[in-house]
Amino acid sequence: MQCYCCSGKLFSECCEPIIKGSTIATTPEDLMRSRYSAFCTNNACYLVSTHWPVEPDSRPQIQKTIDTTEWIGLKIIRSGVAQDKQTGMVEFVAFFEERGAQQLHEKSNFKTVDGKWFYVDGEHLPPVKLSRNDACFCGSRKKYKKCHDS
Repeated sequence: MQCYCCSGKLFSECCEPIIKGSTIATTPEDLMRSRYSAFCTNNACYLVSTHWPVEPDSRPQIQKTIDTTEWIGLKIIRSGVAQDKQTGMVEFVAFFEERGAQQLHEKSNFKTVDGKWFYVDGEHLPPVKLSRNDACFCGSRKKYKKCHDS
């Protein structure tokens, strides 16, 4: 099965080992992708455990988001690690269904603690403009205009 994060890799070789804890995310982008896949696979515990500071009380709100949202695609716009290798950022667009296709465009901030990456916070950005002739964000391999453009 293809990974939910739209990397083009198999889930078992991409985000699943990170979510299960058999490997760690080595970059902020790896962590972002695994967190997106955790939303898709109903893993609120992983999302809580990869947020800094870890806030166990946030689990009900995260679970509500999981239960009410159908995530359908992820596009990484840019990512990077600061020169000190202690902080990083990922700008992404997560597409979801909620009375039609919607998007969450965010610039997320990350930090390392004891060699492990954590999501810190994010700044919501305006929606990205999609060209009708672009490949659809859902991974269907169709043009956007033939797939999710309403």
